[in-house]
Amino acid sequence: MPTYSLVRLAGVAVTAEVIPDDTIPVLDHGFVRLDDAMADDLSVVNGARVSFARRKEEMDESDEGLIRFLMRERHGTPFEHNAFRFHVRCPIFVAREWFRHRVGSFNEFSMRYARASHEFYVPAAEDVRTQVGKPGSYSFEPVSDEVAGVTRERLQAVYEAAYLAYEELVELGVAREIARAALPVGAYTEFYWTVNARSLMNFISLRNSETAQREIRRYAEACERFLEKEMPVTYAAFVANERTAP
Repeated sequence: MPTYSLVRLAGVAVTAEVIPDDTIPVLDHGFVRLDDAMADDLSVVNGARVSFARRKEEMDESDEGLIRFLMRERHGTPFEHNAFRFHVRCPIFVAREWFRHRVGSFNEFSMRYARASHEFYVPAAEDVRTQVGKPGSYSFEPVSDEVAGVTRERLQAVYEAAYLAYEELVELGVAREIARAALPVGAYTEFYWTVNARSLMNFISLRNSETAQREIRRYAEACERFLEKEMPVTYAAFVANERTAP
């Protein structure tokens, strides 16, 4: 069953709204939604026990111990017999970092075919920060309220001018695939991401860490909540293993 409604814009269908079930809002206009999952802890157990021609119907304490052993010893393949399908809306610059995790399947909203979203990422005042130090060895510090306010105003002004240029080009008959060049990386995009638990844990370990960019970390935090919900034993073993993917 579809979990979003569609509208027509200039003859092209685009996502209009998302039903909030299994949806976690992220940033100002984004979200992570668990569209579907074929994932549970028993899939890990049976993926491992097939080596001995055994199969379990229900989990018991020995199975929980097996999952902890597999995680600790980094026997990773049993964690691959499952799937999470996420629907994500995020700024383009976040998506480009996300797509570097190539062990998974992506399908992204196309501004060649559909009208671009008019939503753009404006960081909250407390998320405007300055970089201190050199690349590879730096930290981020807060800025003054005045600098935060100016930053938000400048970004909003740029976004409004960019989207106005985009709309004017489209109205002139310029192809969307060319008109989209006017839009900055703060524009929102959306995509579907299908990934197994092993690769999801790798994503979380890297992107929900203190060294990750704050914006993508918020999305990784949302993904982590869904992993914990669907595979609680696996998740507990992951955390106990210092958040190292098997």
